[in-house]
Amino acid sequence: MVAALLIIGGGILIALAVRPQRHAPQPSPAAAGTIAPASTPGHVSAPGSKGAPGSKARSLPRSEPVAIDIPAIGVNSRLLYVDLNSNGTIQVPPLFGHPSEAAWYKYSVTPGQIGASVIEGHVDTYQGPSVFFLLGDLHPGHTADITLADGTVTVFRVTAVRQYVKNDFPTELVYGPEDYAALRLITCGGAFDESTRQYLSSTIVFASLISTHTASAQPG
Repeated sequence: MVAALLIIGGGILIALAVRPQRHAPQPSPAAAGTIAPASTPGHVSAPGSKGAPGSKARSLPRSEPVAIDIPAIGVNSRLLYVDLNSNGTIQVPPLFGHPSEAAWYKYSVTPGQIGASVIEGHVDTYQGPSVFFLLGDLHPGHTADITLADGTVTVFRVTAVRQYVKNDFPTELVYGPEDYAALRLITCGGAFDESTRQYLSSTIVFASLISTHTASAQPG
């Protein structure tokens, strides 16, 4: 059973589940924020937004991510890697065996490089809430720490948390080029259609790199 399927061409996130045990929190209008740091030219803002704090950070060498921590919602997961299926769709984390682990899309940049690094995770499974169940509770200002294979911990600040219906998935915003080190966190969201066993929307967190430190050191 497929829990989530991201079709790059159409930018559609489809989520299937055996049953929704508990409704995941949905992003609030106040969390819409800005897509990019306020200092980045050409950032996309929500109507009436005053901009989010943040600034462009230097680019880091390529190093694959191994773990993600989001303190505000209690996420602490190692990272699996997902590839493309033969039909051009992105693979998703296993529904059986590792349902509570997030996965990095291996053809996106590594966290800290210039561009958008993409990490996805299930919102729930037939067993209950999964790794990104509380993603909709995040707000601008929260942070996500991504540990890299070289021992660097990249700290990203959330600038926006938004929900998009499947037929209006913002493919360019998620996968398009960026001139700063960006992070996208994706899961399923919105209403659950009992007849089709699908979630009707996607919850997406937009974040930007603000600092780094080594895995053995605490940020100052």
